[in-house]
Amino acid sequence: VQLQASGGGLVQAGGSLGLSCAASGRTFSNNAMGWFRQAPGKEREFVGAINWSGSVSNYADSVKGRFTISRDNAKNTVYLQMNSLKPEDTAVYYCAAARYALGSPQAYDYDYWGQGTQVTVSS
Repeated sequence: VQLQASGGGLVQAGGSLGLSCAASGRTFSNNAMGWFRQAPGKEREFVGAINWSGSVSNYADSVKGRFTISRDNAKNTVYLQMNSLKPEDTAVYYCAAARYALGSPQAYDYDYWGQGTQVTVSS
């Protein structure tokens, strides 16, 4: 089982970036998917999550209104669209597959993790 995150890069403040996370080895259509991030010297933090069907998503207050999570179960892929990026959004972004059908902000509710993709926002 593998989660492959991609789409990271360098962007100026105020810009946009889209991340993808493709799963292989098994289907996660019955599982919630989440995005977390970890900045240098900081703990990993919750960004957002989406339920199994894609009908419900929830976000950290720091990204609410700027980031959007979506999923395509036919492609076994989850997406994170990031708009109005700020320098404080700079981090390694990780996708993860939850143990449950509903999203959770707790890292311990996720069994599978991608390798992370770097997002750098310049001021």
